[in-house]
Amino acid sequence: MQLILLTAVAILSLGSTESAQAQAAAGNQAALAKSLQDVYTFWHNAMMAKNANAWNQITASHRRIAIQNRVLSEKGAWPADLFALPTAPPKLKGLKLLRARNKGITAKSVYFGKIDFGVGGVPTENLLVLSFVYEGRGWKYDAAEFINLSKLKDVRTQIKSGNLNYVDGTAFLPTGVKPVPPIVVRRAKYIAKVYTFCPGREVKASVNKISKHRFQDTQRAEVIVGGARDGVNQLWYSIKDLPGYKGDDPITIRVYLFSQIPGVKPINVYQYQTKKGEKPKAQGSVTFSVDAAVGRKILGK
Repeated sequence: MQLILLTAVAILSLGSTESAQAQAAAGNQAALAKSLQDVYTFWHNAMMAKNANAWNQITASHRRIAIQNRVLSEKGAWPADLFALPTAPPKLKGLKLLRARNKGITAKSVYFGKIDFGVGGVPTENLLVLSFVYEGRGWKYDAAEFINLSKLKDVRTQIKSGNLNYVDGTAFLPTGVKPVPPIVVRRAKYIAKVYTFCPGREVKASVNKISKHRFQDTQRAEVIVGGARDGVNQLWYSIKDLPGYKGDDPITIRVYLFSQIPGVKPINVYQYQTKKGEKPKAQGSVTFSVDAAVGRKILGK
């Protein structure tokens, strides 16, 4: 009888311990979610008020450098052009928090709902993923990713029903790895962009060993950090099929120089292009040059 009682007490104690641990975990997640929400709200308010000091205070250090580099690579004014956004950052009001998780010094929050960028129209229900980094004495805002569910209607239905398997995937989890601060660049002399058309493929590119780019199944151009230089510039690229791709579409990689003089069209200084059915190179390391004649066309002097 004594043994039975002791066993029963042990089982009850184990159940009580597990319950306490579950409650503690839930409490920790709620506290983390509130902390991350407060950080994003502070960052959002700094952006809307165009308050550079507040923005500096709440933004992760590597992100501050990356954004400053991008502005200077477009020959913009810093910090004034920091706030020259095509759309307003969305508010969290009205959105449903699905997950708030951290791994070491990184964290992510996932929200679902009608995300409004203030561009008019009726917002639809999609996902907003916010990333954070712990620096100094608290969390700092890093970046936001908008995930359009218009072509993933089954996922939208699952989330609305309470099935969160989709947002528990690896892509939504914090990495635990501290982002490496980029090299600080000076204001560019020539605005340059790397462009790719890569249906079904992933293209990675690096320009002058500073500007890193990654494109997946897209047609897009990105600003080259640091711009193009006088003389010889280096371009490295790699190409691979995305999982499940069976096509033979053509692929294009180009580098353009852009002028700030009205009427001067972009100048194509490098191009790699395949024909339909032609297998692209797995990778390449090439150079492109900006000579005095090209410089005069771009700068007008």
